[in-house]
Amino acid sequence: MECRYYQRLDNGRVECQLCPHYCSIANGKTGICRSRRNEGGVLVSEVYGKPCSLAIDPIEKKPLYHFHPGTKCLSFACTGCNFRCLNCQNHEISQVSPTEVGHYDLSPSQIVELCLKHHCPGIAYTYTEPLTYLEFMTETSRVAHENGLWNILVTAGYVCQEPLKDLLPYLDAANIDLKSFSDDIYQHISGGHLQPVLDTILAMRDAGVWIELTNLVIPGVNDDMTMIRQMCRWLFGNSLADNPLHFSRFFPRYKMQDIPPTPIQTLKEAKQIAQEEGIKHVYLGNVYFP
Repeated sequence: MECRYYQRLDNGRVECQLCPHYCSIANGKTGICRSRRNEGGVLVSEVYGKPCSLAIDPIEKKPLYHFHPGTKCLSFACTGCNFRCLNCQNHEISQVSPTEVGHYDLSPSQIVELCLKHHCPGIAYTYTEPLTYLEFMTETSRVAHENGLWNILVTAGYVCQEPLKDLLPYLDAANIDLKSFSDDIYQHISGGHLQPVLDTILAMRDAGVWIELTNLVIPGVNDDMTMIRQMCRWLFGNSLADNPLHFSRFFPRYKMQDIPPTPIQTLKEAKQIAQEEGIKHVYLGNVYFP
């Protein structure tokens, strides 16, 4: 399917205008996300209608703790991501091209029908980076709303504002992965920048989308308590004190096998700082307290 957000350039190239990478893509090639391809000067989504993963999850798994707790949602994902996180937990489907994994053939209407069949009150776009298949997600979200279903986005938030505006009317809730409060760390660990993510958070806040935030705390990478305090002050100063903040424990994964799991004490310190800065609902994730 032809993508909505691009511009034709000289020499057969196209510029994708979905996310702040603004990939300049030669004929026959894809952008960073691997799922948007230039075919003869037309940018096409190679994953429209082709989810690679389907599951029914508790809503708390997203994690969303303050949005209809105790309910379940139909979760699905397509391959691709516009980040290159060294610690990616789902790299088997996010860091590959669509041809490397199997997929279902499901239209937006069929996904909604599946959700209704299993008596799920909402759909979660999750596991990889749903914003890379925004056209598919927007249409599915529209049909979902027509059938009285919620739409839940789990995202790193790296998207341009114009495409985001097309999606916002159909979003009910989102968990945004705020990876750190340092642009240098974003560039080194994920291959992106901080400011566009902050812009996404504020746009969703202004649109009335229920927001919860996740910060995966990685030892020696983004566990500086001064930076965490700055992040929490930014959240408080931008009217996000009532929105839950989830500090999640890191475990060795993908290209970060040499870093140990996050000490529980580190998470507790981060939680204390967040509470000191006025964040009302702070949770620890990927931990077990007997």
